[in-house]
Amino acid sequence: MKKPAGVIGWLALSAVLPGAAHLRAGWTRTGLALLGTYLGIVLTGLAIVTRADAGLAGRALSWLTAISVVAWAAALAWFALIVHSFVVLKPWRLPMRWQIVTGATAGFLAIVTALPFAVTAQYASVSQRTLERVFGISSGPIGDPWAGRDRVNVLLLGGDWDQNRIGIRTDSVNVASVNVKTGDTVLFSLPRNLEDVRFPPGTPMHSRFPDGFRLPVGPGGAREDLLFSVWEYANQHPELFGGRQNMGAQTLKETVGYTLGLKIDWYTLVNIWGFARIIDALGGLVITVDRDVVFGRYNEGLVRAGTRRLDGAQALWFARSRTFSDDFTRMRRQRCVFNALISQTDPAKVLTRFNRIAQATEGMIQTDVPRGMLEHLVPLAAKAKNAQLTSVQFIPPLIHTGYPDWDLIRDVAARALKKSGQPPAKTPKPTVTAVATPTMPATPAATPTGPEQLKEGCDGI
Repeated sequence: MKKPAGVIGWLALSAVLPGAAHLRAGWTRTGLALLGTYLGIVLTGLAIVTRADAGLAGRALSWLTAISVVAWAAALAWFALIVHSFVVLKPWRLPMRWQIVTGATAGFLAIVTALPFAVTAQYASVSQRTLERVFGISSGPIGDPWAGRDRVNVLLLGGDWDQNRIGIRTDSVNVASVNVKTGDTVLFSLPRNLEDVRFPPGTPMHSRFPDGFRLPVGPGGAREDLLFSVWEYANQHPELFGGRQNMGAQTLKETVGYTLGLKIDWYTLVNIWGFARIIDALGGLVITVDRDVVFGRYNEGLVRAGTRRLDGAQALWFARSRTFSDDFTRMRRQRCVFNALISQTDPAKVLTRFNRIAQATEGMIQTDVPRGMLEHLVPLAAKAKNAQLTSVQFIPPLIHTGYPDWDLIRDVAARALKKSGQPPAKTPKPTVTAVATPTMPATPAATPTGPEQLKEGCDGI
């Protein structure tokens, strides 16, 4: 081997076809073993990819540590392969300057071929740490994930806890009820300012407030006995629960479930300030704002009307501001931002910004979903993405937040669940259906949340 181009060429071939350089150098057995092993791995990988589905993706969440170890091993093995391929080609027979050139080439190829495996290992390690922060250490697989249930009900909350703020206010209260067989989903939205909240009989909060959640009006007429305060009130009064601490989540699950006539399985609370970090990590969101949105303590902030890319802070204030507006308009804007986030987040963007996204999630999510349930919830979420979605918003005129008709709320919820999954008249693609009471026309509380709804207040592009 006297030509440097030959050494470089065989090295490059070995990077994509391990064993090629060894066969060229006369290391026949080693070359055939490397080539056979490589082809076996490739064929196995192709078989896995062709059969891959959301279920496999869910199970992979339990294998992150193993994936990281295997990926690091593969990175080292590939690095060593290129170095050994270079050695067996006997580069010392070349002139000194070409030894340097081919050696540098070998080092470059060794790093380049090992890099994808190293990145995979790093991503798996980051994912493992992120999941452990949010869900804790896995206690093992779960036998029957649904335990004979037809639906899973998850309480989805947006809270505003912060280092400079005392307590948690759940400003966004939604329940996703998902059919475990079809993925058909009903999304219930309750206003944060719901008054006279009722608690399940037999619970400590019902014993304290048998006729509804009522507290003395605070300074300046501030109310702290609305739905958004239930979590924090329960946390601040452990004496109601026999001294047990941090009962806010369980209390709110019971309360919302009782309000809708459902059993809430789990909750997820997202820090709305951290939500802005997620949007920044994704590079912002393109949203069409139909009218100027003012925000700030002194009305000093403004999100102008028009189509533009909003950063995290702008998107957050657009979704949260009630200046010259109300809670119900804000609920529609929040839905717009969520829809834009879902539609504009793709796997390529997540992969290229993976570390930033993982870092942004630190400290922003609380949940009681068991770690072992993730492998079952991932395929269910994939199924729900292409299934029928029904949105029910309990806002005026469907209900009056000051004097809620609790029977009506449960009746509308029950009929929405019963109707969910029934094939609509025309279904050229996955649709969003509407629910209305028999005594009144469809209202903003029961309108489609697809593109038609987005155009009412904003549009996710």
